[in-house]
Amino acid sequence: MNQKGITHSSKTTSIFDSTFKKLSNRRSYLMLLFILGLPVHIVTFILFHLKKEQYQQPYRKAYEISKQEIVSKGHVEAWKQQFLEQENRKASFFHESLSKEQINKNVDLLVQEKLQKEVEKQVDLLGLEEYTYQNFFIHLLQNKKFLIVSAIPGLLMYSFLLLYSNPFVQFIFERVIQTLFVILGVATLVFTILYISPLDPARNILGVEATPEQIENFNQLYGLDQPYFVQLWHSLSGLFTFDLGTSFAGKEDIMASIANKFPVTLEIAVFSLLMSIIIAIPVGIISAIRPNSFLDYSFMILALIGLSIPAFWQGLIFILTFSLELNWFPATYNPQNWLSLVLPVVVLGTSLTASIARMTRSSMLEVIHEDYIITAKAKGLNERKVVFQHAIRNAMIPIITVIGLLFGGMLGGASVTEKVFNISGIGSYIVDKQFIPDIPAILGGVVYIAITISIVNLIIDITYAFFDPRIRSKMKKEG
Repeated sequence: MNQKGITHSSKTTSIFDSTFKKLSNRRSYLMLLFILGLPVHIVTFILFHLKKEQYQQPYRKAYEISKQEIVSKGHVEAWKQQFLEQENRKASFFHESLSKEQINKNVDLLVQEKLQKEVEKQVDLLGLEEYTYQNFFIHLLQNKKFLIVSAIPGLLMYSFLLLYSNPFVQFIFERVIQTLFVILGVATLVFTILYISPLDPARNILGVEATPEQIENFNQLYGLDQPYFVQLWHSLSGLFTFDLGTSFAGKEDIMASIANKFPVTLEIAVFSLLMSIIIAIPVGIISAIRPNSFLDYSFMILALIGLSIPAFWQGLIFILTFSLELNWFPATYNPQNWLSLVLPVVVLGTSLTASIARMTRSSMLEVIHEDYIITAKAKGLNERKVVFQHAIRNAMIPIITVIGLLFGGMLGGASVTEKVFNISGIGSYIVDKQFIPDIPAILGGVVYIAITISIVNLIIDITYAFFDPRIRSKMKKEG
């Protein structure tokens, strides 16, 4: 491609060729780009070979001239003598008994590598590059006409290049791909455990009085008599079509069941999280800026108690006290009565509040002893400004991590709390199904949990970049 064609490239064109050049340095991405743009690459590869001799001559000529110039100046002989001394010293130091032929062979290899690097360096200074298919295709991407002609057959490849031109979009896309592999891995592992489990779904559902013929018909109906890999394929293939099938018990649609139970779990988890953040972060900050004080000891003792109380015991005590004795709140969950949310939210949020409070205190104590905080105080900034403008922002990373992990766990289903308050949520649903075992229903629940936790982790990573500009700059560099 000529220089003029490269100069008149548009801004969009530069995105394609620069992104392709960046990704082609990694073999896995290069292979993926070839697969996505296979129709385009077939044509361009033919063009490359037709023009190979024509365009490779200037580079080869310059390469040979530079090589002869270096040899004629005596650099090769000097390098040979230098590497010979180096190899002899190395053999003497490590007490190696190498023959003269072996040493000369090693020296020749080192000289050739050195000569090749020096020649390539000189050719690069002339503005010439080796005529490879990769360079040829990058030059084509700098041509508007080529992009227009190849837009439709190369749509997948160009979409991928546009996607990877933005480091933040690239980060999100890679995390989504990772999530797919996580879901497949978790689903395969859970299915394998259920497959080798001694529990018999047919016997558990039909009862102990079921005849062998009834059990055989049940297994044939649900494909439980088929080989392991056939059953695994049927289970995994349904994940990508969002068809999780029907459950063994009750023949209910699994996707519909999960969709109906998810809002309840989400509602309780969100309210528990909000309660925890509102209480825990101020408590942690106060404890950190007043360490070893009465308030610090009081808050941390309460946090330790909150971590130590079992959820089922706390739930039963709350029901006995606030429902049966005082009659303030309903004992069981009722979607029509918002007061029935209060007790499960408090029970679920207790340990979460304690964990966040302790992490906030620990993170703040670490930050407020940093040099930049001491410098800010020395400049005369008041304590409130130092805490809220400098300390909290830098202490948020570990706090966000704890919040995200605990919230992801709650969305995965707080089975104990749901059982205590008779809440028909995801946690109790999965627990009920695993004792059958209802394989399709359990796999559906596992996939839901894997997706939920992956989304929460993605949000955490994006939040990191918001609080810490160093993470944003690192993402841009890696992108």
